[in-house]
Amino acid sequence: MDIEHRRGVVALALIAAFMVFVDGTIVNLLLDQLTVHLHASRAELEWALDAYTLSFAAVLLGAGAVTDTLGAKRAFIAGLVVFTVSSAVCAFAGSMLVLNIARLVQGAGAALLLPSALVLATASAPDDRARHRLVGWWAAAGGVGMAAGPLLGGVLVTFADWRAVFAVNVILGVPAVVWSIRSMPVVRRGGRRLDTGGMIAATVLIGGLVFALIEAPTHGWFSREVTTAVVLALAGIVAFVWIERTTRTPLLPVGTYANRGFAGVAVQGALFNFAFYGLLFALSLMLQQGRGLGALASGLLFLPLTGLISLANVCAAPLAHRFGRPAVLGIGQVLLVVSLLAVAWASTADALWPLVVALIPVGFSSGLLVPTMTSQTIAAVEPALHGAASAVFNTSRQVGAAVGVATFGPLLGATHDLRGGFVTCLLVAAAAIVVTLLLTALTQRSTPVRVPAVA
Repeated sequence: MDIEHRRGVVALALIAAFMVFVDGTIVNLLLDQLTVHLHASRAELEWALDAYTLSFAAVLLGAGAVTDTLGAKRAFIAGLVVFTVSSAVCAFAGSMLVLNIARLVQGAGAALLLPSALVLATASAPDDRARHRLVGWWAAAGGVGMAAGPLLGGVLVTFADWRAVFAVNVILGVPAVVWSIRSMPVVRRGGRRLDTGGMIAATVLIGGLVFALIEAPTHGWFSREVTTAVVLALAGIVAFVWIERTTRTPLLPVGTYANRGFAGVAVQGALFNFAFYGLLFALSLMLQQGRGLGALASGLLFLPLTGLISLANVCAAPLAHRFGRPAVLGIGQVLLVVSLLAVAWASTADALWPLVVALIPVGFSSGLLVPTMTSQTIAAVEPALHGAASAVFNTSRQVGAAVGVATFGPLLGATHDLRGGFVTCLLVAAAAIVVTLLLTALTQRSTPVRVPAVA
């Protein structure tokens, strides 16, 4: 791969990460517009947010296996086409039903994009240091997307129209598809057979679990919808375990899940997203409902938190090279625990500036953790399994985020004083990060898991 193509592939992977993560936060600013223009009910508004998360988490694990089996280029182009077309449908939707179905499809396209983009970004790295640096840039692109989401959504809704939020994806996606088809070099395929049964079981498992977590706060754990979803999730996990133990080509070798380095970082990713996305959800409600701020002003106040993530993403690689990944994880986790406690204290003040100042180290420490955990994940397996391993890690993160939002919502409303509920949320988040710190201390560097030979 020559230097021009290498730069083009890396740039495209960064754009894809930006698109995927910006759509995870930008739609929160459209709710009033959708109520007015599409006559959306409250339940339909919830699904406008949740449909993307549900399909993204459900499809992501299988998408990693598709990336390793069919090749990163094919998976990337397929994901980009699905994401772009579904975004266009969202932009021209005339009803909430059409919009929410398109959001489900959009999440599936995002699931294909994320692991394939990571494989493409790291495929040309000559050594571990370069690979970690590229992971940092890839994570930074996602951090920029997440940071830009609230602000970009507020600007587009204020000065254009809600449809412009989805049109941005089309504007970026169409030329990216054309360039990918015409010029993207082929990255070496993993040479594995596709575990279709495992993919279906994983999709049922994760889809049922996330659906139950999303709907339980509204309908109750013993409602028909939630009970059905839980039964499907249990059936999915039984089928997944049986298929993975008996098939000759599992999504990941069975030994991967027993690898302490890999399993530990997957749990850490879930706990981190539990705390971080739960914090974002609680902070948004606290600023708008507790403090009475508008959507655009709230988006601006998120920048000290989300903006520092991108800076720290870039710093993570040289720090990990100098001090080692476990040291960076430990330092980042200690800093995050202390920062969350500082935010809890600052949120009780009437002035906003102590809260803004306290959010800065939360963003920086979070930015150190995400690329370091990602690098730790792909270091635990050989290159042929990078797509599937990154998909497992990101799937655990998505499930953790869903649990965090589902948990922090009731905690935030558990008291009449919204600030008191916010403090409770932060204490729970800090406790979750303490567990990740313990996992860092207990997890040792392990031998990378290899693809078993198939006769």
